[in-house]
Amino acid sequence: MGDLLVTESVSKKFGDFTALNEVSIRVPKGSIFGLLGPNGAGKTTLIRIINQITMPDAGRVTLDGEQLASHHIRDIGYLPEERGLYKSMKVGEQALYLAQLKGLSKSEARQRLKIWFERLEIGDWWNKKILELSKGMAQKIQFVVTVLHEPKLLIFDEPFSGFDPINANLIKDEILKLRDNGATVIFSTHRMESVEEICDHIALLDKANKILEGRLSDIKRQFKTNTFEVGLITSNEEKLKALIRERFDYSPADFKSLNRDLKLNIKLSDSETSNDLLSFLTNHAEVNHFNELVPSANDIFIQTVKKHK
Repeated sequence: MGDLLVTESVSKKFGDFTALNEVSIRVPKGSIFGLLGPNGAGKTTLIRIINQITMPDAGRVTLDGEQLASHHIRDIGYLPEERGLYKSMKVGEQALYLAQLKGLSKSEARQRLKIWFERLEIGDWWNKKILELSKGMAQKIQFVVTVLHEPKLLIFDEPFSGFDPINANLIKDEILKLRDNGATVIFSTHRMESVEEICDHIALLDKANKILEGRLSDIKRQFKTNTFEVGLITSNEEKLKALIRERFDYSPADFKSLNRDLKLNIKLSDSETSNDLLSFLTNHAEVNHFNELVPSANDIFIQTVKKHK
C-alpha cells in the first residue's frame, strides 16, 4: 500500500541546540507507527513539523505523495500531550466548534458527535463545562474531536494519560478500530507496554537522531538471543544440570510456577533449534515450562539508547 507519511533528512535547530538531525522516517499506510525516544530526543519537534506548527530548517515532508502544504491540515488529527480545550465552554458547543474548524458542517458534526458520544458513553456530558470534567473525562472529549473529521493521519501523543485502566483499554480498542478502518496512526508514548499492544512499526529517536526504525516484529527478531526459559521436573537436579552443561550454556531463571521446577535460561548456538533443545530435555526430565525469551519493546528501547550514548 505504500507510505502515507515520509520525512526525508529533516533537520531543525533552535539557536545552537539541534532538535533534529537529518531524520528520515517512513510511515506505512494503515499502520500504527510508534514514535519513541527518551525526553529531549526530538519527538515533539518532529510532530510539530508534521502538523506545520513549526517549519524544518532542512529536509522534506510528504503526505500521501504530496509535499506537505497548508491544505493538509484537514488530513491530520492531532491529540497533543498538553490538552487544549477551553475550560469555560460547554462540551457540545466546543466539540461542534472544533469540528467545523476541520471542515465539517454543523449538521454533519452534530451527527458524528452523537455517534461517538454514544459509543464512549458520554452522551450526558453535552451541556457540561470542561472545567466540570475530570482529566480522564476531558481526555475522552479531546480524543473525539481529534478523530471526528476522519483524517488520513492521526497523531496521538501520550493518548492514555489521565485514564484509568478500563478507559485506557477502551481508547486503545478505538485506535485499533480506526487503523482497521483505514486510518494511519503515529503513536508517541513512554509506555512501552502500549507499544507492544498496538504498534506495527516503530522509530526510535535519541539526541536528535533516528537510531532505529522498522517493523516491530522484525526488530524483535534482530534483538533475540536464542535463549529459552525452561522449567524442569527431575529427581536429581545436579545430575541434570551437569548433562545440560555438557551441551548448552545456561543460567538460573526466575519465573512463577505452581510446581517446584528446576528453572533455567538455556542459550542455544546458531546451529541449534528449539526442537533440538526440547528433544534433549524430554529425554532427561519432565518439561513443565518452555518459552523463548523474546526481547520486549522496553528491553530494545533501553539497550539501543544505552548503546547510542
